[in-house]
Amino acid sequence: MDELSQIDEMGVIHGRFQVLHNDHLKYLMAGFRLCRHLVVGITNPDPYLTREDKADPLRSDLLSNPLTYFERYLMVKAVLREKRLSPERFSVVPLPINLPELYKYYVPMDAVFFLTIYDDWGRKKLELFESLGLKTHVLWEVPPERKGISGRNLRLRMLEGRSWEPLIPKSVADLMKAWDIPSRLRIGKT
Repeated sequence: MDELSQIDEMGVIHGRFQVLHNDHLKYLMAGFRLCRHLVVGITNPDPYLTREDKADPLRSDLLSNPLTYFERYLMVKAVLREKRLSPERFSVVPLPINLPELYKYYVPMDAVFFLTIYDDWGRKKLELFESLGLKTHVLWEVPPERKGISGRNLRLRMLEGRSWEPLIPKSVADLMKAWDIPSRLRIGKT
C-alpha cells in the first residue's frame, strides 16, 4: 500500500500568488499531502474575471496584482519543479474565485477543495464552497495576527527596497528579478 492510498484522488487549492512566498509553499505542500493530484487554481486570472469583494477590498487593486496570470502560472510550476514534484501530480489552472458559476469550467467539482482561514475572506470562501455542495477541507485556521507572511507585506518590501528574497522560494526570487517586479510595483504606484 503506497502512502497516497488513504487520501483523496483529486484536490483543488487556490490563491492569487501575488507573489508566491514561503507560506504559500507550506500551504501548497499541505494540499499535496492530502491528494494524489492537486489542481492549483490561480485566482484573479485577469481583470475581467476579477470582482471586488467587501470581505477583502484590496484584493482587486492594481498594486495587489502586479503579475499576470501567465507569470503566476510559470511561477507556480517553477516552485513545484524546485520541490521536485512530478508534473503528473498537479495541474495549474485559472480560477475566477468571485464567479462560482464558472468553477465547473476550470476545476473538477468532485474534488476536495482545500483552504486556509485567516479572516472574513477565508470564512466567506468556505461558506461559498459549502453552499455549492463542494467537499471542503480547512488545512488550518489562525487569526490574522498569526498569519505569517502576507503577499501585501512582501510587495510593500519590494516597493520600498527592503529585504524580500528570504521570504520566497529561490525559483520565485529568480523570476521576480528576471521580470523586475520591484520596478513594476514602483511604476504602478506613480
